[in-house]
Amino acid sequence: MEIMELAQLSEAIATVGKAIGAGLCMGIGSIAPALGEGNAVARALEGMARQPESASSLRTNMILGCAITESTGIYSLVIALLILFAL
Repeated sequence: MEIMELAQLSEAIATVGKAIGAGLCMGIGSIAPALGEGNAVARALEGMARQPESASSLRTNMILGCAITESTGIYSLVIALLILFAL
C-alpha cells in the first residue's frame, strides 16, 4: 500500500471510532437520565397520592431533581459533540 492510502485508511478508522464513541456516549448518557427522571416522577406521584397535602413540596423537589438529572444528559451531549468535532 502506498503512504497516501495508509493515511486515508487511518483517517477513516479514526472517523469511525469517533462516531462509535459519540454514539455510545449519547446512548448511555441519555438512557440513565431518562430512567432516573421516570423513577423520580413515579415516586413523587406516589407520594402525592398518599399525602395530597404535601403535593406542592413534592412537586418542587421533583422538578429540581429532574433538572439536576437532565444536566447529566446535556453533559453527555456536550462530550459527544466534543468527540465528534474537537478531536
